[in-house]
This record gives sequence, structure tokens and C-alpha cells, in this order.
Amino acid sequence: MKMKRVFSAVLGSTMLMSMLAGCGGSTETSVAANGGEIYFLNFKPESAEIYDKITADYEAETGVKVKVVTAASGTYETTLKSEIAKSEPPTIFQINGPVGYQNWKDYCADLKDTKLYSYLTDQSLAVSSEGNIYGIPYVVEGYGIIYNDAIMQQYFSLTNKAVDISSMDQINNFDTLSKVVTDMTAHKDELGIEGVFASTSLGAGEQWRWQTHLANIPFYYEFSENVNFDNSILAGLDAKTVDFKYSQNYKNIFDLYMNNSCTEPAMLSSKSVDDSMAEFALGKVAMVQNGNWAWGQISGVDGNTVTEDNIKYLPIYTGIQGEESQGLCIGTENYFAINSKVSKEQQDASIAFLEWLFSSEKGKAYVTNDLKFIAPFNTFTEAEKPADPLAKEVLNWMSKDGVKLVPWTFSCFPSEDFKNTFGDGLVSYAQGQEDWQAVEKTVKDAWASEVAAKAE
Repeated sequence: MKMKRVFSAVLGSTMLMSMLAGCGGSTETSVAANGGEIYFLNFKPESAEIYDKITADYEAETGVKVKVVTAASGTYETTLKSEIAKSEPPTIFQINGPVGYQNWKDYCADLKDTKLYSYLTDQSLAVSSEGNIYGIPYVVEGYGIIYNDAIMQQYFSLTNKAVDISSMDQINNFDTLSKVVTDMTAHKDELGIEGVFASTSLGAGEQWRWQTHLANIPFYYEFSENVNFDNSILAGLDAKTVDFKYSQNYKNIFDLYMNNSCTEPAMLSSKSVDDSMAEFALGKVAMVQNGNWAWGQISGVDGNTVTEDNIKYLPIYTGIQGEESQGLCIGTENYFAINSKVSKEQQDASIAFLEWLFSSEKGKAYVTNDLKFIAPFNTFTEAEKPADPLAKEVLNWMSKDGVKLVPWTFSCFPSEDFKNTFGDGLVSYAQGQEDWQAVEKTVKDAWASEVAAKAE
């Protein structure tokens, strides 16, 4: 994909005026000339000092002062409620996706005509309502099936393999994936692995990859069919009950993980996420489901044998019709919103600051090197993107033509208790204590009871 360059490198006042014209022009100049400021209420405490440096550079370059206030960890909503009621409220704040938008929609300006929105690699990631755009994601994460390409190439070179597959590019649905995985299990001694998949961690507190991340896929497809909503998360929030319509598809991939693992299903309740990541890092298995945050775990394992160039991603296929065009599960809890209650000048100046941060050379350097964001914007060249292999893979999948990313629908799940009950059901199933119909019933009953409890 060709990356767009937005700001010129012309020096002095010419550069400044050009940038201002592209980001709000005389409005931003007016804010600076009148000694005004914009106000950013920051969500991430770990980024506070970095934003201080960013805004100092921005003020030196444009004359616009950006006040940054950082909420303490776990207090953002409370802080926002307090600050937004003041006479000089935040002009830039953050919402937690469609869920947060429902709480703050009266304060969110429409951003559909901004350059910031046009920069998005995948505009479907933005928070939208009735054709307008109210939240712009600024950092994304992704998850899927991580695989070791060296092991996969070794498998493809086998002369006695049972499937006519010669590359990972040919695996784009569950049926093909299942055939490859099953055949790899039959050849695991030749491949020098203990199993195709790392352990399906089902220890207490270690089930989140299954009761949250894996469950995201069937519920995304179920809620996407709700004709009353154009957003799967909003449909989920409105659902008092669920059908678990794609339960068998969930079972497809969950069984494939368990039955082709390096650990027997009955033993999975003793396994942790760290165990499974170590199994992958040491080359004992070829695949593991996890997100791009797992690179630190993989690279940090003593004796790690997986090189960066062999770390790749595959979407989680479950057998749902049309999944050939499915991509990774991509999402975020971090969206910029512009306060619609402040002056038009402040709104435009706030947008200009964000556009500078994600399109100017200096701003992008801060984003990648200091904030260390996977920024979902097409303004970043390859050299300006994060260097770790899983982050690169996420960006690669986001830029593929014809691929539909799966949003993080799990943010609509009714409670942690629902997820934990789901996880407990999976343990009972893995240990042979319950059949799959019992798991289905557990999930549907837990959803209904948790939603009802929240309504009381």
C-alpha cells in the first residue's frame, strides 16, 4: 500500500502556514494569537511524560498551547465527568469505543470530514452512528493464530503429506486448516514437534484466550446479523439473551486446538498462558492463539528458537460461511473524541493537533518510538512503523485488500462472571465431565442471568 505524505518538509514560516492551512488554517492561528489553549485529558498514565514533550514541541512549532491532564489509573471516567463539567473542559478526550460513546454521545463532535478520519487504514474501526463519525482509534492491537513459518515450510516440503497444500496462503478457511493440522499431527515426529498447537490454557485465571478472545468470533457473527444495529458491539449490548448461534463453529476450532495439542485435554486445567507461549518459543509446537502483545513473552523465553522472520499470523477460522475473506481480530479501547460543546475554533485546533501528531515527521516519531503505538493510519511509512514481528503482522493484515477485520465484540460481554462461567464450562468439557450441549446451555443461561442482574 502506498503511504500518503501529508505535511511538506519546507522550513520556517512557510512550513508552519502550510501545516495550519491543512489542519484548520486561520482558526488554529486565531487560537494561538489569542493566547488560547486546547486541553487533552489523557487516558494512559504511562504516557504522561511523553505527552509533555510532544505538546512542548507542538507549541514551539505552532504557537498553540496544549494542556495535558492525565487521569490516574482506573479513574478516567470519573475524572472526565468532573473535568467536562468545568468552565474550561477538555477539548480532546477518550471514549471506550461504542460502549463509551453511548455515555458521551452528547459531547462527541462529528469527525467524518477530518483528515484524521481519512488517514485510517480501515475506517470501519471508527465509532460511527447514523453515518457520522464520533471516535477515531489511535492505537490498535490484534490477535489470531501465531505460527512458526519454519515449521510450516518443513511440513509443506514433506513428500508424504496427505493434503495438496504448499503454502500458508492457501489456508483461508476452517476445512483446509483442519486438514493441514490433522496431517501435521500425524507427522509430528518427522517435524520434531510435540503437537501442532500449544496448550489450551484452562487454569484458573488463564482462560481469557477462550472465554473472551475466541468467543469474540461466534458472537461477532451472531450480533452482526441484528438488523437493528450497524455495529456488533451495540447489538450485543442490546441483547438480553443470546442464541449462541455459532456454537458449533466455536467447538470446531476449540476441539482442533485441544486434540492437536502438546498436552492431553484432561491436563489443560493445569496449564497457563505462560506455559503455552514457552512451548511455542521453544519450537515444541507450530501454532498458538494470542495477540501481538505476546512478542515480549516469546522473545523473552530462555532458549527461544523462533526467529523474528518466522513469526506470522493466520486468522482464526471456524467454518462460518464466507470466512475466506476474514482477517485478524483487531480492536482497541482507545478512541479520540472532540468535545462538541467547546468553540468551533477550539474543536478545529484540537483536530489539527491530532493530525499533526499522526502525520508530521516529528509527531510520528513520537508515536512509534516513544508511545510505541501500532497506529492505524496510512500516514506511516514502513520505516515509521513498530519493529516487532507481531506488530508488523497486524499492520500487514490491516492493509490487505478484500480482507474484513473482526472487531473486538467481546467488549459487550455482560460481566467478568459471564466470562468466568463460560471458562468453567470449557474446563468441564475438556475433562469429559460435560458434553458440548451443556456448555451451550451454560453460556446462554449465564448471559441471560448476568444481563438481568445488571438491570436490577
